[in-house]
Amino acid sequence: MDSLFAVKNKIIFVTGGSRGIGYMIASCYVKAGARVYITSRDQKRCAAVERELSAIGFCRAISGDLSKLSEIERIISELQVLEPKLDVLVNNAGATWGASLEEFPEKGWDKVTSLNLKTPFFLIQKFLPMLKVGATPDDPSRIINIGSVDGIRVPIWDNYSYAASKAGLHHLSKTLVRPLAEQNININTIAPGPFSTDMMAPMKEGGWSDTVTSAVPLNRFGEAGDIVGTAIFLASPASSYITGATIPVDGGMSGST
Repeated sequence: MDSLFAVKNKIIFVTGGSRGIGYMIASCYVKAGARVYITSRDQKRCAAVERELSAIGFCRAISGDLSKLSEIERIISELQVLEPKLDVLVNNAGATWGASLEEFPEKGWDKVTSLNLKTPFFLIQKFLPMLKVGATPDDPSRIINIGSVDGIRVPIWDNYSYAASKAGLHHLSKTLVRPLAEQNININTIAPGPFSTDMMAPMKEGGWSDTVTSAVPLNRFGEAGDIVGTAIFLASPASSYITGATIPVDGGMSGST
């Protein structure tokens, strides 16, 4: 059973790994013995997380702005100097924007759809050479996209570009199943519900916690322990025969509407 869910010594890259769900996932991989690389735009925060997690296991930060293709290529070039391959790519970095239909701005559409949908596609494209190295039918490389319950159900808030981009990411994962399977790479999506992260902080501070949790059958926010099990599963031998799946980790939100 230990080997079935093992990720020890796997080389894993987590985007947006310095905060929120990305940090939860990155830290669990480090604790499980993987070689973990994280990235985000916040260089200071990345460095702080690197120092923190390096006290537990292997973690290195490569900061950069993933909204720019040139930065994606630079980050990958830096990783290629350090590692011969990549076993797991976690596309977690994302953004959101809230505004009424009448007032929703163009920049709120472009920023969110670019980072949430375009960036994962080009990360997959540019990481393909590293993902193919060492990938076999019995031990495929993995891509784990972090979507959202808002890409499955109609969201509570006026976050139009966020919901559309996450639905698009879910479908993009499915369109990539066959071409990636031919190269021994599995691709799956986790669709989290509301978690206790920086992204949800404004809702809590604004007194909207009860509104949010009332939409969750389990009546609470998600915590680190709720997401890391699925992240370990999708990176481990236990999920070698699973690709193209979207797994809600949402306290029952998507299953109750």
